[in-house]
Amino acid sequence: MRHTPFFVCHWPHASTNCKAFDVEICTMRSVIIAFLLLFASIAVAAERPPNIVLIMADDFGYECVGANGSTSYQTPRLDALAASGMRFTQCYAMPLCTPSRVQLMTGRYNFRNYVRFGEFDFRERTFAHFLKEAGYKTAIAGKWQLAGGLDGPHKAGFDEYCLWQIFAADKGSRYAGPKIHQNGKLLTGLEKRYGPDLFFEFLQDFVTRHRDQPFLVYWPMVLTHNPFEPTPDSKPGAKPANPSNFPDMVRYMDKNVGKLVDHLEKLKLRENTLIFFTGDNGTAQKIRSKLGDRVVLGGKGKTTTSGTHVPLIANWPGKIAAGKVSNDLVDFTDMLPTLLDVGGKQPPKDHLLDGRSFLHQLRGETGNPREWIFCHYEPRHGQNNTKERFAQDQRWKLYQDGRLFDLRDDEDEKKPVPKESTRPGAPEARQRLQAVLDRYEREKPF
Repeated sequence: MRHTPFFVCHWPHASTNCKAFDVEICTMRSVIIAFLLLFASIAVAAERPPNIVLIMADDFGYECVGANGSTSYQTPRLDALAASGMRFTQCYAMPLCTPSRVQLMTGRYNFRNYVRFGEFDFRERTFAHFLKEAGYKTAIAGKWQLAGGLDGPHKAGFDEYCLWQIFAADKGSRYAGPKIHQNGKLLTGLEKRYGPDLFFEFLQDFVTRHRDQPFLVYWPMVLTHNPFEPTPDSKPGAKPANPSNFPDMVRYMDKNVGKLVDHLEKLKLRENTLIFFTGDNGTAQKIRSKLGDRVVLGGKGKTTTSGTHVPLIANWPGKIAAGKVSNDLVDFTDMLPTLLDVGGKQPPKDHLLDGRSFLHQLRGETGNPREWIFCHYEPRHGQNNTKERFAQDQRWKLYQDGRLFDLRDDEDEKKPVPKESTRPGAPEARQRLQAVLDRYEREKPF
């Protein structure tokens, strides 16, 4: 379009000067417009909610991360996230995967909404539902195992998915030659592919396509669950389905975490992306690990510390200070309110949540840390008729049946503290934790 001068020269021989002046005015206008557009884009970027990436390894306890003191495995990318961010020493999941996933996604204790192993109550609202309402694009990749058919992940609030075990009856492999459904379709031609690579590639594509809007990535990994199979990086001759492959599986899981971090860096999204890493429950019982000089036996399925104590790392450049370690209690009900707090979304006042946000702690503030953790565990998994309730803090743990343990020197819970014990702190702990159990007994009798 031809530029029209805002005045016309009428004196003789002035046309050349007028044209030059007109060009200057046009140039000034262009510069001003460019600056206005720049400042507008900066303002929009500043107002844009952060991206959220929640990664959860499968059957991966606290003792498996180098930054936590593990001497059994190589986790350089997780260690780097911890070194440049924050790690928590007192994060607790449920002892088994479905109970943990339901609690994580809904922010509610299992006695409120748990159905049975491998199922999800789709009347429940998840963090994906709430963040979608806040303008986020949402994706899940990895392990599903929550029923609902091809539309199950969509009903749980996810716009897109790439998942193993959409159908429980015909789950297929999660590793070599995997059986994976993506957005309602069974993927074909995967005979020579490795499942964890496909989940990464799906997420790589998702964040690339949605780089210009806030997104939630939930990555419930299939690694490091049994069968303990060799990875593409394992040495030739590695035995199939053998616990000796577990270190390789840990290393490959760590590698995939790093690949996603690197891709976010490449897209220049890293500074506006909060990354969480955790595990869904304790390590498989066949696995022996070393935490410092101490041997830790995997406790998956147990209510002991080795069954529920999981890593938690948070990394957000410029928002979370590097090298921070928090001893605050965190449980999986806390993740939903924290994610919503980060995304600027508050649930309806009549929507009951058991968790509390720890966003303030991430920012280096005191916040509102927990004084206790409560657990109702009733997996309803095959012949597993386990039913337990307990409350704990960083040191003491009290079961519904009255057993009290001092976790400081009895993590395996082999020496109950007698009710009549005068051990320093024991009577007060019993009274304090019993009040927690009584509170939930009034809501839902055990």
